[in-house]
This record gives sequence, C-alpha cells and structure tokens, in this order.
Amino acid sequence: MPRERAIEASLILIAACVLTLVMTWPFAPRILTAGRTDSGDGRYSVWNVAWVAHQVVADPRHLYDANIFYPHRGALSFSEPNIGAGLLAVPFYWASGKNPHFAHNAVLLLAFVLALIGTFALVRHLSGHRGAAAVAAAAFAFCPYVMSHLPHIQLLMTAGLPFSLLAMHRYVARPSIGRALALGAILAAQALSCGYYGIYAGLLIAFGLVFYSVSRGHWRDWRFWANAGIAAAVSLAIVLPFFLPYIALNRDTGFSRSLDDARRLAATVRSYGVSSAWAHTWALRWLRPWTEVLYPGTIALVLGFAGLWGLRRRHAPASGRDHVVWYALVVALACWASFGPSAGLYAWMFATVPAFGWLSAPARFGLIAVLGLAVLAGFAVSAWASRSRRPAMLGAVLVLVTGADLFVSPLGLVDPPAHSPVYATLAAMPDGVVAEFPFYYKRPDFHLHTRYMLSSTSHWKRLVNGYSDNIPMDFREMVTTIAEFPDPGSFALLQKLGVRYVVVHLDLYGDAAGTMTRLLRPYAGYLRPLQAAGPVTLYEIVRWPPAP
Repeated sequence: MPRERAIEASLILIAACVLTLVMTWPFAPRILTAGRTDSGDGRYSVWNVAWVAHQVVADPRHLYDANIFYPHRGALSFSEPNIGAGLLAVPFYWASGKNPHFAHNAVLLLAFVLALIGTFALVRHLSGHRGAAAVAAAAFAFCPYVMSHLPHIQLLMTAGLPFSLLAMHRYVARPSIGRALALGAILAAQALSCGYYGIYAGLLIAFGLVFYSVSRGHWRDWRFWANAGIAAAVSLAIVLPFFLPYIALNRDTGFSRSLDDARRLAATVRSYGVSSAWAHTWALRWLRPWTEVLYPGTIALVLGFAGLWGLRRRHAPASGRDHVVWYALVVALACWASFGPSAGLYAWMFATVPAFGWLSAPARFGLIAVLGLAVLAGFAVSAWASRSRRPAMLGAVLVLVTGADLFVSPLGLVDPPAHSPVYATLAAMPDGVVAEFPFYYKRPDFHLHTRYMLSSTSHWKRLVNGYSDNIPMDFREMVTTIAEFPDPGSFALLQKLGVRYVVVHLDLYGDAAGTMTRLLRPYAGYLRPLQAAGPVTLYEIVRWPPAP
C-alpha cells in the first residue's frame, strides 16, 4: 500500500508539472531571463523574491531591512513581504549563481504545481474521484484571475487555500491534535505567502468549523473547539514574528486602509465577465471598464452550477450532502464580499475583523468564489462519471477542454535589458549608499524606481531609490529636491543621506541627456568616474560642494 501511494503521488506530481508547463508555455524555455518585467509590479516581484532568498541566508536577522528607501529600516514591510515565495526561491536563487529571474520564475511555476496538487487532493478527498479532482484542479489553478496576475507573485500563491480546506475537512472528520497542528501550520504558510489569501483562508476555516460543527454534530464537543483553538494558536505563533514589522509601521505612520480605498477596487458585475484567456477575448470590447478579471471559466461555471444538483440527495457527493451546501455558501458569500462596501458584507467585515484595515481590494474575494465553483464542478464530474462506462476518459477529456478554455496566449513575456557592466564594478566596491538618476519625482512615475531595484540584485547595496505599496512620506517630500541633481540643493541632501555612489543613466533622460551632461561638468571635481558603459556612468562622490 505505501508503495502504491508513492507511485500515485509521483504520477500526480508529474501530471501537475506537465500541465503547468503546457498552460504557461513558453515560460519554461525562457525561465532564466523572461518574465512580466514590463511593469513596476513585475519588476518589484522579482526584486522582492530575490531579496528574501538572498537575505534569509546572508543575514536573516535583518530580513525586513530591505535595501530600498534608505535610510528607512524595515522597508520590506511597506508592501507584501512575500516570505513564502522567497523561502521557496532559496535553492533556485543560490544554485543559479544568484539569478533573480530564475529564482522568481521557478517559484511562479511551482505555485501552479502546488495549486494543482492542493485542489486535486481536496476534491479527491471530498468526491473520491480522480477525474473529478483533476478537472477541479485545472479549473482553479489556471483560472483567468490567476493568469491575469503573472506580474504579482503573491497573488499566484493560491495553493494554501485548497490545502487549508483539505486540512479543515480532515480535522472535521477526526478532530485530533495532530490534524489541528497541521491545519494551523498550513494557515500560517498561506498567510506568509499572501496576506490577502491568509486572511481569506482564516475566514473560510472559521466559518467552515462553525458550519460543520452543526452539520456533523461537533458543536457540543469541547475537544473539537479546544483543538481548533490549538490550530489558531499555532498559526498565530508562526505568523506573529513576521507581522510585528507591520504593527510597528501602523504605530509609527498610522498606515491603514479605508472603506473609500476598498470602494475603488471592488468588483462589479462586469468583472465576472472579464477573462484573460484567449478563448474569451472576443467579449472584452463590451465589458469595459472593469476593475478585476473574475470570469471563472466556462467549464467551472457550467459544471459548478451543475454541481448544485448534489443538493438532491441521490446526487450528493460520496462524503456528504453538506459539502454541496457549504461550497455553495462559499461561492455566494465570496461574490457578495467582492462587491465591496456598497454591498454591505465587506463593510461589516471591515468593522469586525481587525486585519481588514490592511486590505484594499475586495474584488480579490472573487478568487474564493472560483475555488468554490471548481469544487462544485468536481462534484458534478464525479456524479457524471459514476454513470459513465469510461470515467477515466471522461475526466481526461474534461481536463483538456478546461485547459483549452483557460489557455492564455500570448503571456506578455519580455526579456529585461541586461544589467549595465557598471553594476559589476559597483558590487566590487566597498559598502556605501547608492542613488540612481534620473530620480523619478512625479507620483505616477514612482514605479520606475523598480528599474534600479531590479539592478540592485547584482550588488545589494543600500538604495535611496525605492518603490512599494506604501511610499514613506519623507521620500515624497524629498523627491523634488533630489531630482534636481546635480545642483547644490541635491548635493546637500545626498550628503545628509550619506550617499557614496551615484549612477547616472543618460539614456533615461531622453531629450534632456545633453543638458544633463552639461550640468555635470561643473561638478567634475566632486564626482570621480569609476566606470562608464555606454550611456550609464558610475561615480563616487569624493568631496562635497559648498552648501547652498
């Protein structure tokens, strides 16, 4: 029996890897360099994963002291820290000679593999049918919402959701301490991989335990609730050390989200018709504008509603009719919450759940609705297959149809420009603070600082530049002064910040490149060129001009 289980697990892993390679093609052959680095968010994701993979080995005590927004400490907490993705990236980052793109892309592909395995295991546990589990896994792992967020590594880390539900179902079936510990650990892993999904998973499990305590008769069993408390305590104990920087950030800056922020990023009815898949692009012209990509996929939608037939007892899944009720409620409540404060449910959760003060995108609840529909679709396939003469073939055909329905082409992959040779020189220089120019000072252009952040993965020196979800107020206040470099005011600010190295990208100045060259000449005695490579020059500040 153990040997058979090992063989089955190996086959499932191989199938998940093959399906991931097909559905994300041509990512695999371009894994060393390509990605969605055509946007600030995409470049930020690569930098973020590489920073965690680097720092957790090099100096884990200062994991949150990211090398951006110098002299700020704890800069990793200004946005999603992506601890889970960074930890998964460690072997890929170091084995590849510290290649940030390979590390990020390997985790991206692994995220799909884990989501497939997690959803397969969940639906297999509930329905007892491999084919049904495979269809549900494909429907969830490659849903349009996920495929539209390739530049956002945290939003691809969906595997903890089905794994958390599987752990909950196993706990409900036998409420032991061991299963409670497993549930708590999985919840923590999801929270460290994506804060949004960690909160969603916690809400799902809390609601699920209440629901199943009634449907399965556990509500009077004190051991059921005691062990559930152990699961919550384990999850909190694991997550809390990583959450402390956010508590400090809130204390120091008062950073939080408002209901007005949530209204801007709430789903609309149109959002549920928008898809990133090639087969659905014909409909986009009639759906503008939209706030999120939430179409579940045609197969998930049709089979998901067909799964509601399980409410009729003779069509119920093998493990219980209450599962159909539960996942139908999950779909309904998640859709309701995704419409944001105006619909009511989200506003109530915002007022009662403390963690909601950190969230701003109610539309992401739509992913939970997709997961619920995928599980219901699995119930429908299981019921259908039980009456089929060739259930295995039926499952295989439905997986292929689901894949064809959700396939995205093109993926929008780009190869980032090669690092300038000046960065290799900078990496070999003694430690010092770096400022890169042009220094983007307009709020809509802040994301362009991610170009310098991505380049910093080759040297990891401290940067004055930076970009994140939360831009420090003092950064906003100094940008117009430092952006005037080179002039007396900007030099005075660089001196105050302790900057030692300056990198100037003349090609990024466009038509003003000639003006910049002329402005640098009077400061030749203060800036020592260390290396010039085409339009990029690395300088060391050797002395300071007189104060203005």
